[in-house]
Amino acid sequence: MSNSKTKIFEQSKICWLINKTSEAWIDLAISNPMEILLDHAHCERKAAGVALQLMFRYVSEPGLSEVLSPLAREELEHFERVLSLLNARGKKLQKLASPPYGAILAKNICKEEPLRMLDSFLVAGLIEARSHERMKLLSIHSPDMALRKLYGDLLKSEARHFGIYWQLAAERFDRDLLTSRLEELAKVESDALLEMHHLPRMHS
Repeated sequence: MSNSKTKIFEQSKICWLINKTSEAWIDLAISNPMEILLDHAHCERKAAGVALQLMFRYVSEPGLSEVLSPLAREELEHFERVLSLLNARGKKLQKLASPPYGAILAKNICKEEPLRMLDSFLVAGLIEARSHERMKLLSIHSPDMALRKLYGDLLKSEARHFGIYWQLAAERFDRDLLTSRLEELAKVESDALLEMHHLPRMHS
C-alpha cells in the first residue's frame, strides 16, 4: 500500500465509529452467550452474502471480485467455525429475529450510482468495524474461555475486512466525498445503537 493510502487507512480507523459500545450491551451479551453465538453465526453468513452481492452487482468493476471473493470465503469459514461450536454445545442453526440495525443502515444507502457503490462499501465497513469492537469486548469480558478464544482469534480478520472496504472506496472515490459520506453514515450507525434493542444480538 502506498504512503498516501496508508495515511488514509490510518485516518479511517479513527473515524469509523462515533460511539463506543455501552456497558449495558456487554452485560446483556455475556449473560446470553449462546444467543449471541447464534446471532454471530448469522452475522458471518450475512457478511459473506454482502461480499457476494457486491461481486454480482458490480461484475465488471476492475479488481473487485479479486478482493471480495476471498473475503466472502473467509466469512464463510468463520460461519463454519461458529456453527461447529454451536453444534458441539448441542445447538442448531435456527432463525433469529434481527435488530433494526442492519435495516436502518441499508435504508440510508443512496439508490443512485455511483453513490450506491460508495455507500455500500462504507456501510459494510461500518458493520465490520462494530463487529470488531464487540468481538474484542467479548474476548475480554466473556467468562467462557472457549468463547474468549473464538472472538480473540477473529479480531485480526475483522479488522482487515473493514480495512478492505475502506480501501475499495478510497481507490474509487474522491477523498472529500468519501470523508463526507463516512461521517454521515457513521452518524446513522451510531444513532441506530443509541436506543438498544433489548434482545442479545451482536448489533443490538
